[in-house]
Amino acid sequence: MSKMKVEGSFVALITPFNQDGTTDFGAFRTLLKFQENHGTGAVLIMGSTGEVSMLSQQERQAIIVETAKMKTGRMKFFYGCTGNNTETTKDYLRFAKANGADGAILAAPSYICGLESDIEDYFLEVADATDLPLGLYNNPPRVKTDLHWDNLIRIFKHPNYVVHKESTTRVGQVAQVLRANTDVAVMCCDSPNLGLLVPTMSLGGHGTANMTGNIAPSEMAALSTPWTTPDISVSFRATYLHILSLLHFSYSAINPVAIKSLMKAVGLPAGELRKPLKGLEGEALLKGLRIIKELGLDEKYGWRSAALQSC
Repeated sequence: MSKMKVEGSFVALITPFNQDGTTDFGAFRTLLKFQENHGTGAVLIMGSTGEVSMLSQQERQAIIVETAKMKTGRMKFFYGCTGNNTETTKDYLRFAKANGADGAILAAPSYICGLESDIEDYFLEVADATDLPLGLYNNPPRVKTDLHWDNLIRIFKHPNYVVHKESTTRVGQVAQVLRANTDVAVMCCDSPNLGLLVPTMSLGGHGTANMTGNIAPSEMAALSTPWTTPDISVSFRATYLHILSLLHFSYSAINPVAIKSLMKAVGLPAGELRKPLKGLEGEALLKGLRIIKELGLDEKYGWRSAALQSC
């Protein structure tokens, strides 16, 4: 069986909350439509941007069930299914598969700081337990474990892995995975501090697994288009330099504090962050609002919030 093909902008969606702290499914519908209408190819629901580590098991299950009902076929819906151990991850994968997920993204279980060999076995064992298309998120800043390209290439021989998201600073690692022709979509984080976006796309990357697409989906779709012709690379350069200040703002605080605060400020239905995280205030938030106006995103997307008008 051929692998699912995932290309373009893969947006790690925020989780919107009501004032009472419950999940806002009406807002989810609005945000998903916003992504669909502006070129996003796939969304990750309940990744680190979705504050997944602060959701209960019941909340995670409800989010899968309810958002899967919102699929229109225009985007792939992936869900964060990493558990705190191997068996819990398998349980999350089974639930996601049974309730309409198109795929799942997995990272190493956090906090345990597993050896690379142990985590390689983990990724292979959970893949054996499902036929759901999977993505692997190599994210050592969050989970400590850092997989070498040799580990990754072995894992990607498994037929269920279709996406790789790299969040180290090692361009050489991305190049090795691409050179291996593993038949997975190689994507990178959009953090300008990691510096992977430009080299990944120039080496033949298939897109970006990004956070900034929550507020600039059209721009991230342009940056995430594979370089199949020279004109795409020229367009990429112009877009990248144009929104570079916004990319930096997105990562000016721990994910998703900056992006979710800015979304709420421009009028998108983001809600509050879940405690103990708190939203940006004062000059930290005003900087983001000024960037939105300088880039003309308020006019482009029709935002007219009081916060934008007053900054």
